[in-house]
Amino acid sequence: MIGLLQRVTHGRVEVDAQIVGEITTGLLVLVGVERGDTEAKADRLLERLLGYRVFHDAAGKMNLSLRDIDGGLLLIPQFTLAADTRKGMRAGFSTAAAPEEGQRLFNLLVEQAHAKYSQVAEGVFGADMQVSLTNDGPVTFWLQA
Repeated sequence: MIGLLQRVTHGRVEVDAQIVGEITTGLLVLVGVERGDTEAKADRLLERLLGYRVFHDAAGKMNLSLRDIDGGLLLIPQFTLAADTRKGMRAGFSTAAAPEEGQRLFNLLVEQAHAKYSQVAEGVFGADMQVSLTNDGPVTFWLQA
């Protein structure tokens, strides 16, 4: 499972001109599900998202996690993260999980996030979404579980 996390001061996702998820300070995470991903990988990704130290402490060092600052977590399904871009001029998607499996694992990640953390919002799997954010830093990390 892939999590492209971005430290944000604001993040929002809309579907059909309706806001379906929104956070202020926190992490906006684009989530890609690859073939062979498991529930254990979803668990590990969530653990890393909640504990990854990307926020500044009093000394200005990135030593604080999302939990430490009590920030928002916005999870957005992003099929194209699992693309194979190694050759040619068009991405291939043979490395991505089948849509049903991708949706199952994304929904599991969201469900577990709600169970373990209080400030969670999410996008809609398979929907045409408009995502807006203010990247803070900018700080962006690619996590793979």
